[in-house]
Order: sequence, then C-alpha cells, then structure tokens
Amino acid sequence: MNPVHKMIPVLIHNGKPICESVVILQYIDEVWNDKYPLLPDDPYQKATARFWVDYIDKNVYSFGKKIWMTKGEEQEKAKKDLIETLQVLEGELGEKPYFGGGKMGFLDVALVPYYSWFYSYEICGKFSIEDYCPKLISWAKKCREKESVSKSLPDQERVCGFVLDLKKFHGIDD
Repeated sequence: MNPVHKMIPVLIHNGKPICESVVILQYIDEVWNDKYPLLPDDPYQKATARFWVDYIDKNVYSFGKKIWMTKGEEQEKAKKDLIETLQVLEGELGEKPYFGGGKMGFLDVALVPYYSWFYSYEICGKFSIEDYCPKLISWAKKCREKESVSKSLPDQERVCGFVLDLKKFHGIDD
C-alpha cells in the first residue's frame, strides 16, 4: 500500500494508506488528538518536537545499521556517532520523565521503537549503550512498563536474531 517504497510501515485508515512512521504519528495526532494528543498545542513546542523526531530519523537508524553492517574502523565510527547522537538525545531528555514532560508524547513514541534494536547494536558493536547513556536507557525501560508500549515493541533478542541472520546473509559474519 506504500505507493513509492512498497514497504512498511503503512497505516490503513478508512481504506486509505498513510505511509512512513513520522507521517503516521502526525496523522494519529491530528485524527485522535482529542483523546491523547502526541504533539503539544504550542507551535514552537510542536516545531521543536518535530525537529527532534527528524534528528532521530536521520541519525539513530543509519548509525545503528552501520554498526551491524560494517566492521573495523567504519563500525567504530558508527558506534561513536550513535553514542554521540544518543547522548544529545539524553541531554534533551534531561531530568524529565518523558521528552514532552510529564507524559509520553510525539518524541517518545518516535524514539522508543529503536530501543528494541539497542541490544543488537551492543552485541554487534561489543559495547553497552547504558554505559554511555544511563538516563536514556532508564527512560526506555520506563516506557516499556506501559502496556501499550510493551505489547507493541518486538523482543530485543528476536530483533538481534534477525540482525545476526541479516549479517550472515550479507556476508558480514565476524
């Protein structure tokens, strides 16, 4: 149902496809924001949240993928870049329970799915994200305590098995 990439994610609502994760989140916020708004009402805060989600989209996935798709110096650079990215995000989180403050919001919903991939990055890259970003890992664990989050995220070990299979498929075995 994705007219360009023929890939997921796609949300089908009223028989119409809405494609790509961030666009889907914005759509959900616009359609159902009376029940649980994801974005703040304030235009500046809304723009700031969108900025951070764009930052996540452009950095976390690409650096994480490079960790399991590469070796040697390229992998070490990807680890460094991912850690720096996550530390920047941890700085944005600060002492708040969630990125938006007291409740989960747009930025939280956009970032928490990556937590399922962290274990794979750690196994493939032989490092611990928690050693560098303890507050971010604590935030992710708190998010997973919510039933809506825990029911929707894949198990980290299953994701890791998938990643290790992809490494073998691409001939990147250690």
